[in-house]
Amino acid sequence: MKKYTDENKKSYWGYIASLCALLYAAPHLWWGLGIDFAFPGKYIASTNDFWSIAIGFWGMGLVAILAAIFCLAFVRPWGNKIPRLLLVIPGWITAIGLTCWGLGYYYLRFFLGINRVTPTESFIYYDTTAHSVFWGYVWYSLFLIWGLSLLFAVLNFQRKLG
Repeated sequence: MKKYTDENKKSYWGYIASLCALLYAAPHLWWGLGIDFAFPGKYIASTNDFWSIAIGFWGMGLVAILAAIFCLAFVRPWGNKIPRLLLVIPGWITAIGLTCWGLGYYYLRFFLGINRVTPTESFIYYDTTAHSVFWGYVWYSLFLIWGLSLLFAVLNFQRKLG
C-alpha cells in the first residue's frame, strides 16, 4: 500500500464535502437556539420538546461537524493514520446516501410538477409555500453537492493510495 502523498492534498473534493457538512451543521445549531432563518417549512410547526430539539437540531449539528472532520480525512495527511477500510467503506455508503437523498427531492418535485403523484395533506401543509420550496431546493442541492464531492474525494483517495 502506498503512503499518503502531497498529491492527495491537491484534491479539493474533501474540502468541498467538509464545507457542505459545515453548511449543514450551522443552521441546525442556530435552529436549536430558536432562530428560524433558512428553516424548510414552518418553524412554528416544529416541536418545542427538549429531546426533539436536542436530537434534531443540536445532535444533527454535532454529527455534521464530525462529518466535516471525516471528509477532511480524505485530503489531509492525518487521514493516512486511519485504517483505509474505516474511511473508504463509510465514505462510499455516505456518498451514495447523500447523493440519492439530494436527487430524491428533485425526483419528487418533478413528479409533483407533472401531476404523476398526489401529495398528502401533511405535505401540502408543510411544503407548498414558495418559502418552503426555495429552502427545500437549497438544502437538497447541498445534500447532492455534499454527496458528489464526497464520492469524488473517496475515488481520488482510493486512486492515490492504490
